[in-house]
Amino acid sequence: MFEIILENTGKRFNKEWIFKDLHYVFKSNNFYAIEGANGSGKSTLLQIIAGSMLASNGNVKYKTNSTEIASEKVYHHVAIAAPYIEVIEEMTANEFLHFHHSFKQLVLPVPEILQIIALEKAANKQIRYFSSGMKQRIKLAQAFFSNTPVLLLDEPCTNFDAAGFNLYENLLTNYCSNKLVIICSNDENEIKQCHYRLNMLNFKT
Repeated sequence: MFEIILENTGKRFNKEWIFKDLHYVFKSNNFYAIEGANGSGKSTLLQIIAGSMLASNGNVKYKTNSTEIASEKVYHHVAIAAPYIEVIEEMTANEFLHFHHSFKQLVLPVPEILQIIALEKAANKQIRYFSSGMKQRIKLAQAFFSNTPVLLLDEPCTNFDAAGFNLYENLLTNYCSNKLVIICSNDENEIKQCHYRLNMLNFKT
């Protein structure tokens, strides 16, 4: 069981509170949606949960089987796909996933992953020549197939057509049953599989 515990958590930029007084517990085997208008702090909260941004107030704790994880080791337990997370465009899809595997283990062989995301024919093509939808597929692949208990997604279907949405639903259904999944989005198609919803507007000052 993996848990992420927010205690009185808030974030402030200069004198303006983006959100505050947030108490919440995320647990394994559940999908959570973080909703709210643009500027409500969805992406900010996700980055705090990922450990890439510090909260201005309160605590964020991580526990596995009731044992607390040191903040500097949280990275090993979390995979993320977001618009602000870049891929290495000089690499091919094959090279990028192998590179990713070298520091965060993938649960399937790279050729199998590329086949699942329908990029096997582009395996040796540099990512800089990919369409925006193809780049989004490779972003999701490195996150979904990382051997981590936590999956964080921010607007995961950006630049996707109908086939991309179908792929996303397939990834959620077939490869996340034991994970703690948190999705930032206002698009019902991206969050319709979520068991719980957290609206950031409830934590505005």
